[in-house]
Formats: sequence, structure tokens, C-alpha cells
Amino acid sequence: MGIGSGIFLIVVGAILAFAIGPDTWEVVNLNVVGYICIAAGVLALILGLVQTRQRQHHRVERYDDRPPPAV
Repeated sequence: MGIGSGIFLIVVGAILAFAIGPDTWEVVNLNVVGYICIAAGVLALILGLVQTRQRQHHRVERYDDRPPPAV
């Protein structure tokens, strides 16, 4: 999951948690599902940011037999 999917989960979770009444659907409490989506979205957002930060600081060094370029 990336940053975009984390934001999407937060938005969908906020809609389910705050905009829909708790007794809309009798099978499942949609407010609880919304809070779970918000928590999963925050977790996905944090993990996406950590992965992006690690990718930015990763340095690839190439070793070959060519001499350095003449200046």
C-alpha cells in the first residue's frame, strides 16, 4: 500500500464513521468499520512515507574496471 491508498482509506473511513448514521445497516455497525478504515489508512500512510524516505536515502554504487573520467 502506498501513500495514495492510505489517504483513500482515511477518506472512506471518515465518511463511514462521521457521515453515516450508526443504525443505517443492521448487519454491521458502519461507524466501527469507518474507524477501522481510518486506522488502516493512517498505518498505510506512515508505512508509505517510511518506504519513500528509505528509497531516497538509498545509494547505489557501481564498481567497474573503467578509470574515472578525465577532467
